Amino acid sequence: MGSACIKVTKYFLFLFNLLFFILGAVILGFGVWILVDTSSFIFVLQTSSSSLNVGAYVFIGVGAVTMFMGFLGCIGAVNEVRCLLGLYSAFLLLILIAQVTAAVLFYFNMDKVKQEMGSIVTKLIQNYKDGQEDKLQEGWDYVQAQGKCCGWVSFYNWTENAELMNRTNVTFPCSCEDKEEDDSTLLRKGFCEAPAGNRTESGNSPEDWPVYQEGCMEKVQAWLQDNLGVILGVCLGVAVIEILGMLLSICLCRHVHSEDYSKVPKY
Repeated sequence: MGSACIKVTKYFLFLFNLLFFILGAVILGFGVWILVDTSSFIFVLQTSSSSLNVGAYVFIGVGAVTMFMGFLGCIGAVNEVRCLLGLYSAFLLLILIAQVTAAVLFYFNMDKVKQEMGSIVTKLIQNYKDGQEDKLQEGWDYVQAQGKCCGWVSFYNWTENAELMNRTNVTFPCSCEDKEEDDSTLLRKGFCEAPAGNRTESGNSPEDWPVYQEGCMEKVQAWLQDNLGVILGVCLGVAVIEILGMLLSICLCRHVHSEDYSKVPKY
């Protein structure tokens, strides 16, 4: 291979590794977001689900390793160090195998994740306490208010809350209230009593609640599906870059004839 081709290969490899580094930062950021987010359904899941927490740490680990490999590949490409290029190719292959394995495992556990979501939300609704300062409850209130939905399957899920159903007046979850005006900036929490004009003699009957009728299950699953699509798109992009990076690094490594460790930058 001529020196011009080697130079082109070297700088293409550097460019791919720069993209690799950036996508690794995106994956790492997604894992951190799962752990620190407090204003979406992810917070409800990660507080109650150990599997989601494990997944978040996996994303952080994969993202960190991906960034490190991008950095290592950049140094190996620019300085034409065969040992770094060989190590880089081997690690890329291992990361690619791990990604494919994780994707397969996740695909075959999707039904389990959906069941876990349902049981988490059902338990949360059953144990919901009025006036209690609880981040988990606030997270679910946020989901209901923003999604304009109530309960999991339907608003009847709230009839399983003993404290709510023991109220003698018409009382309902505040975050479920079906309001004509859009007051999304104010998050209402706890239980609310219906105005005096809306009260009936039948006690706290769910048919009298001025709430959204639709449950949140389909909206939450659609939200997760949309976000999952973004993450899978990023992972697919990383996989393509990994394959191209391996090919370019192997090609460059084969045509770097001598080890010159004086090219390795000294810090």
